Amino acid sequence: MGRLFGTDGVRGVAGIDLTAELARGLGRAAVVVLGRHGRARPMFVVGRDTRESGEWLEDALVEGIREAGGDAVMAGVLPTPAVAFLATVMDASSGVVISASHNPASDNGIKFFAGDGLKLSDDLEDEIEAQLDAPPVQPPAERGRTLPLGDGRERYLHHLVEAADAPLTGMTVVVDCANGSASGTSPEVLRRLGATVHVIFASPDGRNINEGCGALHPEVVGAEVVRLGADAGVAHDGDADRALFADAAGDVIDGDQVLAACAVAMRDQGRLPHHTVVTTVMANLGFHRAMSAAGIQVVTTRVGDRYVAEEMRRTGATLGGEQSGHVIFAEQATTGDGLLTAVRFLSLAARGGVGLRELAGAMRRFPQVIVNVPVTRKDLEPAAGVRGAVADAERALGETGRVVVRASGTEPLVRVMVEAEDEAMARRQANAIARVVHAELASG
Repeated sequence: MGRLFGTDGVRGVAGIDLTAELARGLGRAAVVVLGRHGRARPMFVVGRDTRESGEWLEDALVEGIREAGGDAVMAGVLPTPAVAFLATVMDASSGVVISASHNPASDNGIKFFAGDGLKLSDDLEDEIEAQLDAPPVQPPAERGRTLPLGDGRERYLHHLVEAADAPLTGMTVVVDCANGSASGTSPEVLRRLGATVHVIFASPDGRNINEGCGALHPEVVGAEVVRLGADAGVAHDGDADRALFADAAGDVIDGDQVLAACAVAMRDQGRLPHHTVVTTVMANLGFHRAMSAAGIQVVTTRVGDRYVAEEMRRTGATLGGEQSGHVIFAEQATTGDGLLTAVRFLSLAARGGVGLRELAGAMRRFPQVIVNVPVTRKDLEPAAGVRGAVADAERALGETGRVVVRASGTEPLVRVMVEAEDEAMARRQANAIARVVHAELASG
């Protein structure tokens, strides 16, 4: 059996892979494990996104927490980074989020943060997983409690407003909330900063999260920016831990471009220690070239904002992120926060009196082709044919491109990414590798 926890918590199809029984067990196990490493009566801040399965999973998770003697602060529907933030300011043992982020509505997940707002270490996740299979622990005489959130939401919103580099007065912004947990928060923050905000896809019904909208489809907010004649667009994913943007012409601005612009600005402000920024292996080749030209060192990790965060702590970096729109501003957050990213990027433009297109011009994006190959097994190590196809592509590209082939940590996919100065060449090489991946890993 594989590891239950993936790169971003426990995920699967709600009711099939992720059941109420499993959620209850995770709640009980987390209380036992965190009780060993901290206070005897752990307290959890529990939040969720807008999926219809979130309600019964929340009920089961909280029941497990209470059975084992832990307390649960009920945050309701809130962005994932809000739960991480509240875990720290409320002195909780953990923040727990019921969400599958950008995945379809049929999926769901449970991810844990430590009391310091960082994602739980692999070791603690392994300990929780082992506790699930251990003999039942005698429940305490007194069950845990459910507690109200109080002013937690307001504290989070105030924190975001305080992070702005400048007011957004005079700026018109379209916000795509992906029918997810940003629906009740992101527009409010931008309005408090003075922006005129037009909101789309902020009517969640439990089944429409991420459906044809949000950070998976940033061209949608781009088209709305053009239709309305707005200055900018922001697209969140279902749990609002990422943000992508559109400029006034509707062109999409990805996480690499946001990271590049913020890195240069923070260097100029003296807020980029050691002139270092952290990103992943998926970062565009244009990002690396732009940072080199700006005298900024790039440290690269494997994909996953948890790994970016770990490397930032190791190096003392204050900025890191992913092309997908997870950006971590360590001065204000412990994890990727799409609302904070929107505040920082838009207010950077406002402070400089420039548009988003000018900010994004900090780097030239190389054409990048990504092919997602559905597979039945994700072990690339023994796939000799795939290694050969990658070697062939790298020889063809030479110094003008690169290849990354990796297994998704959250879905049954292998992602083939090829960059080149010529898009047709990138697509040809990506498709050639994808065919071999399919042949070796999609059956048997």
